[in-house]
Amino acid sequence: MGKIVGIDLGTTNSVVAVIEAGKPVVIANSEGGRTTPSVISFSKDGDRLVGQMARRQAVMNPENTFYSVKRFIGRKHTELTTEAKRVSYTVRRDESGNIKVKCPRLEKDFAPEELSAMVIRKLVDEATRYLGTPVTGAVITVPAYFNDSQRQATKDAGKIAGIEVKRIINEPTAASLAYGLDRKDNQKILVFDLGGGTFDVSILEVGDGLFEVKATTGDTQLGGDDFDKVIVDWLADQFFEDQGVDLRKERQALQRLTEAAEKAKIELSTVGSTEINLPFITATADGPLHLDTTLKRSQFERICQDLLERLNIPLEKVFKDAKLSPRQIDEVVLVGGGTRIPAVQELVQKLINKTPNQSVNPDEVVAVGAAIQAGILSGEVKDVLLLDVTPLTIGVETSGGLINRLIPRNTTIPTRKADLFTTAEDNQTSVEIHIVQGERDLAENNKSLGRFKLSGLAPQPRGMAQVDVMFDLNADGILSVTATDRRTGVERRITIKGASTLDPSEVEKAIADAEKFAERDRAKKDRIEKLNRADSLVAAAERQLKDIALNYAYQISFERKKEMEKLIRNLQQAIASEDDYAMDRAQSELQEAVYELSRELYEQKALDEEDDLFGGIRESISSFANRGKDDDRDSYRDNSKEDYKETRESRKSPKQSESRSRRRPSIAVDYDDDDDEWV
Repeated sequence: MGKIVGIDLGTTNSVVAVIEAGKPVVIANSEGGRTTPSVISFSKDGDRLVGQMARRQAVMNPENTFYSVKRFIGRKHTELTTEAKRVSYTVRRDESGNIKVKCPRLEKDFAPEELSAMVIRKLVDEATRYLGTPVTGAVITVPAYFNDSQRQATKDAGKIAGIEVKRIINEPTAASLAYGLDRKDNQKILVFDLGGGTFDVSILEVGDGLFEVKATTGDTQLGGDDFDKVIVDWLADQFFEDQGVDLRKERQALQRLTEAAEKAKIELSTVGSTEINLPFITATADGPLHLDTTLKRSQFERICQDLLERLNIPLEKVFKDAKLSPRQIDEVVLVGGGTRIPAVQELVQKLINKTPNQSVNPDEVVAVGAAIQAGILSGEVKDVLLLDVTPLTIGVETSGGLINRLIPRNTTIPTRKADLFTTAEDNQTSVEIHIVQGERDLAENNKSLGRFKLSGLAPQPRGMAQVDVMFDLNADGILSVTATDRRTGVERRITIKGASTLDPSEVEKAIADAEKFAERDRAKKDRIEKLNRADSLVAAAERQLKDIALNYAYQISFERKKEMEKLIRNLQQAIASEDDYAMDRAQSELQEAVYELSRELYEQKALDEEDDLFGGIRESISSFANRGKDDDRDSYRDNSKEDYKETRESRKSPKQSESRSRRRPSIAVDYDDDDDEWV
C-alpha cells in the first residue's frame, strides 16, 4: 500500500509533509527548500520546470512562466476581475467560458487544473524520493471559503497528477490540527490565514482530540499578492509621472516590478524602509531608463489601507456566525506569509486584544495539519476527531429565481438535508433542479453548481406533485443531489461534477497529457543520467591514467596508455555530439579497457606483494641466523677465556670439532683485563 501525504497547495508556495513515527515531518525539496514555489515554466527546449527553477525563468521568459494559478482554479472567465487578469502571461476564455492559460512556447492552452497538477506532481515526487516508497494518496488543503467548483477542480488536479485525493480539508482547520494536536484542555482558537492569494478566518473549539469548527469565512480574492500589486501600482505610477512610460504594459518590466514588490514587502516586515533599484527597467528612443526609489513602512501601510479594511469584514462576520465575542477567544494562530506584515498583526491584536501565537511556522503549519489528517485516514494517528463545516450556503432555485436554502453555511460536514418541492405549472411532467451556492437571496447572484431534470411526472395541477430533493455533502465538501417523485418512485441522482471547469473527457485528456510529460521527463532524466555516467567514466579513466603515470609507469606499456587516451577521446566526442550509438559503443570499449587495465594492475600488485613477502621471509631467516651468532658473541664477553673454550667445545660433536679445526686456522685471542674485552 502506498503512502498518504499532506499537501498545502498554495498560491505562492506549496509544502508537502508526512507522518513518520507518529510525528509530522515537512519534506524538503531537491533544491533544499522546505517550501516549493507554485510556479511552472517551459524552457526554450520545451522542458517543464516546476518550483525554484521555474521561478528563475520569470523575468526572461514571462509569457511561458505561470504563477498564482490557484486564483483561477475552478472559476469561470466572467468571474475574474481586471486585477486578477493582470499577470505577465495570457489568460483567455475558451468556448465554454472557462479559463485557459496560453503557453506560446508549446503552442498550447492549459487549464488551471493542469498547471496545479504539475505542482502536485512535483511535491509527490519529492515525497517519494524522501520516503523511498511510492506515494499514492494525498490530503490536499484548500481555502475555507472555496466553493464546490473550486474544491472539485482541486480534486481534478490531484487526479491529473496521478494520485488519489483522499480528502479535501480547509486550510484553517488543518492549521488548528497542527497547533492543537497534543492539547488536552478545551480552547477556542481563532485561525487567521492570509496566504498568497486567499484569506480565511475560522473559529474552532479544540480539546482532548476533538476539533470542531464553529464558523469560517473569508475572501478568495484577497492575499499577499494583492499587497504586492499595490506596491507595483505605486512604483508604476511614480515611474509614469517621472518618465511617461507605463511599465505595466510591458511583460518583462511587469514581472521585474512584481518580484521587486514582493521583496520590498518582505523587507518592510523587519525594517522601516527599503531601497528599490531596478536598472534598465525599460528603454525609449533616448536610451535606457532606470527605477530607483525608497519605500517606507508608513507609506506601504497607507497605500494598503483598503486591503487592511477588507480584512476586518470577514473577522467581524466569523464572530457573528459563531455567536462568540472576541473576549471568548483563548488563542490566535497566524497562518500564511501575509501574516508577517506588522500592520496585519496589529489589526488582529487590536480586535482580539491578544498577542497572536507564533509558536507555529506560518508557512508550514497547513501542510503539517494535512499530514495529520492523512495520518488519521491511514490509521497512524488515533483518537482524533475532526468536525469541519461547509463555508457557503447550498440551496435550490425556486419559482421567481429565489433560493430555498437546504444546507446553511457553517453546517458541520458530512451532512444530509432534504426538503419537499412541487410543480409551478399545471400538467408539468418534468422539473428542473438548479443547485446554487452562495449567500445572496437571488439565484442569479450566486454560484451555479449544476442543473438536472427529473422527468416522468404524472400530469397534475400545479402544487400537487411531490418531489423529494436530498442534498448529501461529504467530508470533502463535494455535493450529491437526489430527486425522487413520491407518486411514481422515479428517481434521479447526480454528483455535482459539473461544478468543475473540466468535464470528464477533458480530465482524462489532461491525465494523458500529464503522462506524456511524465514520460518526456523520465526520458530526459534517463538521458541526463546516461551522459553523467559517460562523463564519470571519462573522469575515472583519466584519474587512472594519472595514477599509473605516478606509480606504475614502468609496468604499463606506452602503447597501452595511448590506446586508453584514444578511447577516452572517442567517448568525449560522442558525449559532445550526443550520438547515442557512438556513446554506447565508446563507453563499452572504454569500460572494458579500464577493467582490463585494473585487472593487470591488480595482478602485478599481487606479484609485487608476493615478492615482498618472500623477501621478507629471507630477511627474517638471515636475521635469525645472525641473531644466534650475536648471542654467542655476547656469551663470549660474559665468560672468561677458559669458560669460552669449554662452552664452544661442549657445543660441538667430536667430528664437527675436528673438521672445523682442519677447515680454518685457529685464531690467537688476547684478553685485556683493564678493558674487560677480548682483543
